[in-house]
Amino acid sequence: MFKPFSIVSRTTLLIMVAAQVVFGLVLWQWHPGSLIPGPIRVLEALGQLLSTALLYDNLLASLLLTLKALLYSLALTLLISYGSTLPFFRPAAQFAVKCRYLTLTGLIFIFTLLTKDGGALKLSLLVFGIVPFFTTSFLSVILRTPAQEFELCQTLGYNRWETLYEVIIIGKADQVFEIVRQNFAIAWMMITMVEGLNMSEGGIGTLLIKYNKYNDLPHVLALQAVIFGLGLFFDYGLGRLRHWLFAYTKI
Repeated sequence: MFKPFSIVSRTTLLIMVAAQVVFGLVLWQWHPGSLIPGPIRVLEALGQLLSTALLYDNLLASLLLTLKALLYSLALTLLISYGSTLPFFRPAAQFAVKCRYLTLTGLIFIFTLLTKDGGALKLSLLVFGIVPFFTTSFLSVILRTPAQEFELCQTLGYNRWETLYEVIIIGKADQVFEIVRQNFAIAWMMITMVEGLNMSEGGIGTLLIKYNKYNDLPHVLALQAVIFGLGLFFDYGLGRLRHWLFAYTKI
């Protein structure tokens, strides 16, 4: 366990993880600071949240908004990435990649003017924050495509549009799921921020702001645990869905 690149059994790994989690919880419980609530208080707050419909209603609102933003972002990413294979659209694709250095703080007012309501504002901010990272990941997949795959299509007599379809659209479909899985964390992290801009439609971000306003740290940390757990669940689910749809990815 203390040698680089060593391989341990699954049982050993689970025992090691469980021991580290228990050690972390004990250390947290006996932390000398009095302002940070211990795990017992956080669990009590989590139990209170789970017993009310308030948490589930707001979680559903956040999940629907996130999934909708992911679908829009994926469609835009595929359009930009596939278009980048045409020289005419390549500058636009490179511009989309560079947009990942823009911050939303200075652009919120512009998006507010361009959207009709709070729901559209949150959706547009999420899409704007996700698309550059999706595009960056997928363009790197396209650029790493071995030249032999294109040469094989030429040998088989495919034209360039058929080559695009076989090598990139069909051949990299499994990579699309992997990119969504890797970048889902970006959308899930941003959801609480954009929901704080317009709280009329609810969402887990609205709950966080509410509890944080009154310094209710046990409920804040309980909500963070829910967000973290759901993020891990979707990460695992997308990975399993990729293996199910594209069985060769298990090799």
